[in-house]
Amino acid sequence: MAHVVTQSCCNDASCVSVCPVDCIHPTPAERAYIRTEMLFIDPVACIDCGACVDECPVDAIVPPEDLTPETEVFAAINAAYYEDITPDVVEEVAKAPVAAVSVGAARDPLRVAIVGSGPSACYVAEELSSSAGIDVEVTILERLPTPGGLVRYGVAPDHAKTKLISTAFSRTLSRKNCAVLLNVDVGQHLSHDEVLAHHHAVVYASGAPADRSLGIPGEDLPGSVSAREFSAWYNGHPDHAERKFDFSGERAVVVGNGNVALDVARVLTSDVARLVGTDIADHALESLAASRIREVIVLGRRGVGGAAFSTPELLGLSQIPGVEVTASGFEQGEPESRALHRIKASMVDNYARTIPSSGTRRIHLQFHRTPVSFFGDGRVSGIRVERNTVHSPGGEPVVVGTGEFENIEAGLLVRSIGFRGVRIAGLPFDELRGVLPNQGGAVVDPSTGEPVAGVYTAGWLKRGPSGVIGSNRPCSIETSQHIVRDYLEGRLEAPRHSTADFMELVGSRQPELVDLKGWKKIDAHERKQGKVHGRPRLKIVDVAEMVDVARGMARVAR
Repeated sequence: MAHVVTQSCCNDASCVSVCPVDCIHPTPAERAYIRTEMLFIDPVACIDCGACVDECPVDAIVPPEDLTPETEVFAAINAAYYEDITPDVVEEVAKAPVAAVSVGAARDPLRVAIVGSGPSACYVAEELSSSAGIDVEVTILERLPTPGGLVRYGVAPDHAKTKLISTAFSRTLSRKNCAVLLNVDVGQHLSHDEVLAHHHAVVYASGAPADRSLGIPGEDLPGSVSAREFSAWYNGHPDHAERKFDFSGERAVVVGNGNVALDVARVLTSDVARLVGTDIADHALESLAASRIREVIVLGRRGVGGAAFSTPELLGLSQIPGVEVTASGFEQGEPESRALHRIKASMVDNYARTIPSSGTRRIHLQFHRTPVSFFGDGRVSGIRVERNTVHSPGGEPVVVGTGEFENIEAGLLVRSIGFRGVRIAGLPFDELRGVLPNQGGAVVDPSTGEPVAGVYTAGWLKRGPSGVIGSNRPCSIETSQHIVRDYLEGRLEAPRHSTADFMELVGSRQPELVDLKGWKKIDAHERKQGKVHGRPRLKIVDVAEMVDVARGMARVAR
């Protein structure tokens, strides 16, 4: 029987390259890869060799005999993908032919600075560091004393397998030709021009640290928070560790129904006994233990077919002990043309048939609701929504209001409608999309279409906040290959200053610099403290304390 891709799939497609029979799809070369929620193994073509199991960085691929009652549905999910589309008819992404370039043209080592240390940054570093035939020096610059980006501060604490990808990233950061400079803020300690003067190229892979706006009245009232802020808080991000949230009411509403929205709903409804074995921040665990929230309503503007959550995340809701999942606002048995969509619709149908029990916590999925305003006297006490329908007059679905309104009372409103990048001083910026304008990762001046010399981007700042962790891998590879070609073809200006000059400059500007050895001390300290409390790690959430630990001045155990 065939192997099966299960819930923790990260989409980095490392399994694709090792499969001897090309049975894992969609691949990064296929257009469907851009929007896929996971990868799928063809149950007919798979020869059960297990090569993909060894390669998978997050233990998402299992032989059929290892499926559990909770994961056996993934055998059907994998098979359903091939009911919709077969590998021999996939549409591949059109790519311009690439002319050969002589490596012999390279002289001095290619020096690249990468701003950020999350998945996209690490994939760029890995691709560059392992480039064959040329010498490459990579410098990682991260404003926090800890690397990892969304792996550390964005992945929900109950998704431990997803966090396993950090092991691969740690190997990249430990490469001899990769320097890691943490607690260094480009824009505060160093300017863009100063970084570029010491490198052939600078890659901005700093993610999307701002929020999209609903643009409705009351959005800024106290008690209305973004999912980005909330998830950063429970994940122990230093910028949000001191935040306070009101859990005194019995109901919370999450606006938006993507995977982050479901993360928030799970954390708010889970019993702390389920979370205590995770790496959730201590302050969050303490606050959630006192929470009175019993119900979380997750609002979506469209029906089930237009919902942004993935099938694995939807399935995961049913596996939270002591939490019931219900659904409403859509027509049960809504027709779906694709097999994968039918599976998702079937799950929601089952949730809709659930009759809630008294005394249990509940997650309620409510569809076809458009937010109109937040209301409350001095702070939010609820949200007003309009019921809607979806029409497709020209092929594209359009949400149309019905003129029917309802008020939903809630003490906490979480906006989960997407992230956006922020402007970087001195560089062009696409305000509409919240990204650096670019062509294949090379930043361009939108007024002329000409490249901005030596400046590149990767990840969400390049393409917008789409995909999961592994989706950044082909995106980052494209950027890395662009840099190497520009270097070999002589389009990059040689650094005006040496590597030693740069290290001296950074040290003079930021005396509290943390290097890779310092981060390993922080990591070891957190794991040691976690072991004392029966947890995988106890995150440090204070920057000053991180620096102390990195310098070997560990504080007394908490």
